[in-house]
Amino acid sequence: MLSVIRVHLPSEIPIVGCELTPYVLLRRPDKTPTTDDVPESAPLEGHFLKYRWYRVQSDKKVAICSVHPSEPATLQCLGCLKSKVPVAKSYHCSTKCFSDAWQHHRVLHERAASAATEGNDEEELLRLNSSGSGSGVLSTSGSLTNGSSSVYPAAITQKTGAGGETLVEVGRSKTYTPMADDIGHVLKFECVVVNAETKQNVGLSCTILTSRVIPAPSPSPRRLIPVSGADVIGHLDSNGRPLSMGSFTVLSYNILSDTYASSDIYNYCPTWALAWTYRRQNLLREIVKYRADIVCLQEVQNDHFEEFFSPELDKHGYQGLFKRKTNEVFVGNTNTIDGCATFFRRDRFSHVKKYEVEFNKAAQSLTDAIIPVSQKKTALNRLVKDNVALIVVLEAKFGSQAADNPGKRQLLCVANTHVNVPHELKDVKLWQVHTLLKGLEKIAASADIPMLVCGDFNTVPASAPHTLLAMGKVDPLHPDLMVDPLGILRPHTKLTHQLPLVSAYSSFARMGGSVIAEQQRRRMDPASNEPLFTNCTRDFIGTLDYIFYTADTLAVESLLELLDEESLRKDTALPSPEWSSDHIALLAEFRCMPRARR
Repeated sequence: MLSVIRVHLPSEIPIVGCELTPYVLLRRPDKTPTTDDVPESAPLEGHFLKYRWYRVQSDKKVAICSVHPSEPATLQCLGCLKSKVPVAKSYHCSTKCFSDAWQHHRVLHERAASAATEGNDEEELLRLNSSGSGSGVLSTSGSLTNGSSSVYPAAITQKTGAGGETLVEVGRSKTYTPMADDIGHVLKFECVVVNAETKQNVGLSCTILTSRVIPAPSPSPRRLIPVSGADVIGHLDSNGRPLSMGSFTVLSYNILSDTYASSDIYNYCPTWALAWTYRRQNLLREIVKYRADIVCLQEVQNDHFEEFFSPELDKHGYQGLFKRKTNEVFVGNTNTIDGCATFFRRDRFSHVKKYEVEFNKAAQSLTDAIIPVSQKKTALNRLVKDNVALIVVLEAKFGSQAADNPGKRQLLCVANTHVNVPHELKDVKLWQVHTLLKGLEKIAASADIPMLVCGDFNTVPASAPHTLLAMGKVDPLHPDLMVDPLGILRPHTKLTHQLPLVSAYSSFARMGGSVIAEQQRRRMDPASNEPLFTNCTRDFIGTLDYIFYTADTLAVESLLELLDEESLRKDTALPSPEWSSDHIALLAEFRCMPRARR
């Protein structure tokens, strides 16, 4: 007879919005084990599995710490309540927790822009840290509210558990996605074999209890900083969209593929925050919040594009294009190979053409042309890294400032790449970037349109690939050129391109003397005019990601503010519960400019 051997949950902490899928191991009537589901619609020898999910309801209401979501809160910031900061952000598990997070936390108050909080920071801190049962201390038996309604509404469908607790039925399928009503409560999963004819339970049910459900930590808002001389923060319409005739926004973001998100590498990140079921929702929330017109993502797995990002972003008005990496080096399920995904808002752009660059094919052509047959295998082993680039030509649906030719189509070419090459293979990295730029030159010569080059280039400022991108050439004495065992970089005079590319974030270095400008400049490297970092792990911090643009056709209007290292180090590094990639997102607003043909 069908029986349940074991049940467990892969995630230790349930999070609002993240689907829970229990692992259920069964024994078939023939005694063989299986994890296949046996639903009522397809019983196995007259038996099927019945599932139930319950919320364990009790009088004890538990708020969750906003910094350490696995810990119950004991303190609440009064300043947050006065500033109308989301109530979930106001809770802390200890005075030390609040004190350590204060520099980051106070930004929430400042951004609330509430006159009621001005000048009261010191008072809020004192009241919060007061001893005894003062107003800064949470009463764990009191009723928690969010606005005027209770966070925990009255139970409707209930039963009494074995321990006398109230169980509120919340689900009848194998999977369950926790909701806001579940925050602070334990969930109970129940699985039992049922006789298909009598509908009676057979044997004892297998149950498992979760930890308390926590709210999904969401990334702190990042401001759009004008760099073109405007004196207001951002250019946003009533829907939060950038507003300007001929202007548009571009986001570039390496989202950290689940394949690479190993707990061995990122063991400082809680396992629940590293789980893809959590990270995908947090990444989606962040991406959607930016409301970019064009979104360039790297490290998007093939299955995640098809099953998650494409359908989810479609709901928000985006059309997506994807280029999977080639799989000559990769070993494993081809569905999990990552690649580059470019999305654009259908109401802002239409798709004109797509080009796909496979560096493996370029490597094959190169070795056929210059490498002796006896060295060809060695050369290909060095050059073939499965990397790709996705180049998309779009047509703008919004107004252009090309007053000299108002009827002309406004086209835009967007390149999206991930140069995932080991650090020591400097020649291969530079060769791939040079190959991409030569391809873009051909498109520019034929189409004569503005260009954007976005992505994770895995190369730091002042390296040879970055110098080639930003300066159009590489000094023959550059130390990176010393690594060239195959001779693929010679003669060095060929390492040039004619595209007038400029790094978008270098605009921060040219801003005026405002407080905001000074704050952003402190987060820039003065030697290279690039951000101090776009990638921040425990073992490395530096800039690897860029948005380059053709400066004769586009002008930078605004940039997404950079993050400071101190705020990220409160969670050791990236990824973290708040930020779900080891990279940070870059976003720039551009304005199209008329100009003579190149």
